[in-house]
Amino acid sequence: MIIKAAMLILFFGVMVGVGLYCRKNATDVNGFVLGGRSVGPWLTAFAYGTSYFSAVIFIGYAGQFGWKFGLASTWIGLGNAFIGSLLPWLILGRRTRTMTHYLDSKTMPEFFGQRFDSKFLKIFASVIVFIFLIPYTASLYNGLSRVFGMAFNIDYTVCIIAMAVLTGVYVIAGGYMATAMNDFIQGIVMLFGIVAVILAVLNSNGGFMAAIEGLAKVEDASTSTTPGVFASFFGPDPFSLFCVIILTSLGTWGLPQMVQKFYAIKDTKAIEKGTIISTVFAIIVAGGCYFLGGFGRLYDIDVKTVGFDAVVPAMLEKLPTVLIALVLILVLSASMSTLSSLVLTSSSTLTLDLIKGTVAKKMKDNTQVLVMRIFIVVFIVISAVIAVIQYKSKVTFIAQLMGISWGALAGAFLAPYMLSLFFKGITKFAVCVNFLFSSVIMILDMLKPEIFPDVLKSPINCGAFAMIAGLIIVPIVSLITPKPDKARVDEIFTCFNDMKNEKPKEI
Repeated sequence: MIIKAAMLILFFGVMVGVGLYCRKNATDVNGFVLGGRSVGPWLTAFAYGTSYFSAVIFIGYAGQFGWKFGLASTWIGLGNAFIGSLLPWLILGRRTRTMTHYLDSKTMPEFFGQRFDSKFLKIFASVIVFIFLIPYTASLYNGLSRVFGMAFNIDYTVCIIAMAVLTGVYVIAGGYMATAMNDFIQGIVMLFGIVAVILAVLNSNGGFMAAIEGLAKVEDASTSTTPGVFASFFGPDPFSLFCVIILTSLGTWGLPQMVQKFYAIKDTKAIEKGTIISTVFAIIVAGGCYFLGGFGRLYDIDVKTVGFDAVVPAMLEKLPTVLIALVLILVLSASMSTLSSLVLTSSSTLTLDLIKGTVAKKMKDNTQVLVMRIFIVVFIVISAVIAVIQYKSKVTFIAQLMGISWGALAGAFLAPYMLSLFFKGITKFAVCVNFLFSSVIMILDMLKPEIFPDVLKSPINCGAFAMIAGLIIVPIVSLITPKPDKARVDEIFTCFNDMKNEKPKEI
């Protein structure tokens, strides 16, 4: 217990110390939201990866999909690495950095507003971000309950409050730069932690080959009658596996808290290094998490009674004390890094896109920073309260909202954002239609799943459908709706004439 407590105190002390150290970088809006657009490749790559992989992945998804697909769940982690990390950096990174810098946009809703010369689109996008990031933020606490219940005999509510307060302190103090620096530290913990845990779990099962052999002997007639299916290449349900890969990998292309990392990177050259770093990080962390979860069936767990969230903790509970302490810090790192990214995204969107220029027509720079700090407190409190309610009342649907949130955000933004970086003919009407389509379909999937065919009743499958549908909706609607102002769009696209263009330009 002393070892666990000491490591946690050290971890929390470092996080707060970094926040206080970065106060000098958070004195204006550009510094608070984007770190002055001067963040290097290492910090940006780790910020991207740690925002991507939360405790929901390590505890929830790794346990659930590892149990469902067996060793084939590793494909989800590899999909996250190559589709969710490598390709966005290669395809979106440079063009995002260049165009957002040229337009001087600090958030995704602000980008839509300036790219399409539409205040309505900016407000519509910010409303979507506000609505769907709240349940996503609340879900981050869920992975902590099982691990802290395993390691400490303390009320989970205390864990929620401690995590919320400490995350709030360093984000409020240092803004994006504090978040990026802490993400780097937390990412290092995640890298070493996941490797150590995998080796320990395999060793406890007699080594790699013995664990594979044991997994091949597992039978579950309710899932598949094929012998050795849980140790096979594609597992018992390849189609569902594919849908999970699409949602959890392609979704990052449209999530504001992910894409906005490209806004802040120092220059386009840094993106080349960041691409490699981010991909390697994702291979180890995401690939490792799902690979670990694939061995869950080697343990005596009644998932119908205790749920999938109990799978990974059951694999960890007999590890040495030092390793359990490392797991605690790993889960905290995964949760706090994603939480800090989400609350910063939410507060900046609400302040810059909803309040500034609408409710408050003129707002000074220092006032904007103050309002963002206030909203960070508000978002953290709301998410913590929802997490406590879910824990105390066992309201399970709140935990399920992460799938709805991810699907709605990525479905709404992926196609409009990506296509608007490459094609001049995308119209604001097409963007609006896609915003509405994805939001409505995901809300209906939550409230009235019976109206959907069986394949779309799952939020994961429905979210994947919304993202793919957007790639069809946006081009088709753009063809039949009024074209954007050609001169203005041509002027915007001149920023790509020289990818080294670093200076914002008035339009």
